[in-house]
Amino acid sequence: MTVSYEMLDEMKAKLDSFRPLLLAVVNNLHEDLVLRWTYNSNAIEGNTLTLKETKVALEGITVGGKTLREHFEVINHREAIGYVEALVSAGGYLSQWHIKSIHQLILKNIDDENAGSYRKVNVVISGAQHVPPDSFSVADEMGRFVDWCATGAQQLHPVERAAMVHADFVKIHPFVDGNGRTARLLMNLELMKSGFPAVVLPIEKRLEYYEALDRAHVSDDYCPFLQLMIDTVAQGFEPYWRALGLD
Repeated sequence: MTVSYEMLDEMKAKLDSFRPLLLAVVNNLHEDLVLRWTYNSNAIEGNTLTLKETKVALEGITVGGKTLREHFEVINHREAIGYVEALVSAGGYLSQWHIKSIHQLILKNIDDENAGSYRKVNVVISGAQHVPPDSFSVADEMGRFVDWCATGAQQLHPVERAAMVHADFVKIHPFVDGNGRTARLLMNLELMKSGFPAVVLPIEKRLEYYEALDRAHVSDDYCPFLQLMIDTVAQGFEPYWRALGLD
C-alpha cells in the first residue's frame, strides 16, 4: 500500500489524541530514538560501530578495536540531536547560523578546521552523477536556500517540506564532510517543528536513498525520494504505536 500525505496526517492526529504521553513513555522513546538515529545515520556514512556498540559508546565506554573518530561521531551526533531539539522548542525559521552550528557539532574534535564552515574547495560526491556547485557559489546558494525555507517551503505539506529541505541541502553540499548527517538532522528539525515524530532512515535503505537523491539532483525527479521519505515518516510512528499498545 502506498502511503500518502493524507494518511500521515491521520497518523499524526491519532498520535496527538493520546498526548500528553506519560513521562516514562516519552523518556523511553527518546532514548531509543537517539540510539537508532545515531547508529543508522553514522552507519550510512561508513561508521562501523554496531547498534550495541553505539549504545555502549553513548554511555561513555570505549569500544575496543574502533577508532577515536567513530566514538566522536557517536557523541557528537547525540549533541547535535540535543541542539536540534532546542531549536524545535525555540521555534522560528531555519538560518545559516543554525545549519553551521549543527555541522560544527557533527565534526567537533574530528575536523575542527572545517567544522561549521562552508567548503572552500570543489567536491565530488563518490558514486553520484550529480556534481555540487563550485565552492565560490556555496554562500549564495545557501542564502537562497534559507530564504526558500522561510517562504516557498512553508506552502508545502510538512513532510514534503522536510524532504525537500533534506534533498536541496545535499544538492548544494555546502561542507567538505558531514553533509549527510546534517541533512538528516535538518529533515527531522522540520518534521518535529510540525509535530511529527523524528524519523530514522535505516542503513538497509542506503542504496535506495543514494539512488533517489541522485535521481532528484540529476533528473529533477523527486518522486522516488519523496516516497522514500513518506514511507520513512510512516515507520516513525511505529515505536509510538508499540508503546501505546496499538500495534
